[in-house]
Amino acid sequence: MTPPSPHLPRLIAHRGLSAHAPENTRAAVRAAHRAGFHWVELDVQLLGDGTPVIWHDPGMKRCSDGRGKLRKMHLEQAREYDVGAWFSAEFRGERMATLDEMLSLISRLDMGLNLELKVCRGRDPIALAKAVVPQFLEALPFERRLLSSFHYHALKQARHMADPDELALGVLSKQLPQRWREKMDTLQAYSLHTDWKQLKEKRAREVKEAGIPLLCYTANDPLAFGPRWDWGVTSVISDDPQRFMN
Repeated sequence: MTPPSPHLPRLIAHRGLSAHAPENTRAAVRAAHRAGFHWVELDVQLLGDGTPVIWHDPGMKRCSDGRGKLRKMHLEQAREYDVGAWFSAEFRGERMATLDEMLSLISRLDMGLNLELKVCRGRDPIALAKAVVPQFLEALPFERRLLSSFHYHALKQARHMADPDELALGVLSKQLPQRWREKMDTLQAYSLHTDWKQLKEKRAREVKEAGIPLLCYTANDPLAFGPRWDWGVTSVISDDPQRFMN
């Protein structure tokens, strides 16, 4: 019997439709949905009070009107900051989304989610996986969820919590390591995710021949990326996937 697998599309919106809305927000997910994209990639990490939230950086400065490290914040503090106005006045008043809120939105929109366990320096990968995996499993069906991370121990903990037929795992690596297959087998992982600029044709074809889905981030130039489709890339994660539709 063929094992189940997520229904990955060719194009995935990076941090939501982040070229047109503030990244990792509900507004960015709704924008991706309106544009016709069925999957988004988002980042999740923990606040200091243990709340999983959709956010990329260790701090608030780049994508809000506030400052401070997430590891020192509780949810009420994080909610005080506007996380939309930095992008444009159209999104003024947007607030940081909890994982639960974002999963509810994605479920209502019937979308798929590549959720990255974002382990910032000094943070606990085990605690993050333990907080995230149960919510992820409950909120979305198998075919519409993929959990990825650069951090081996975060993925290892996630695998301890769910078998491959319950949860597909994606191994993130800036460059595909020579021993990529060993790492995949150890984690019983489903897919490999890499920086498109670092991808080499020989390694890409090895992955394709092994039948492993290969995802590339963060490609925004369809012409430069073009040859890589022939190498066997499954999906592109892009800030502006609309550019690839032509």
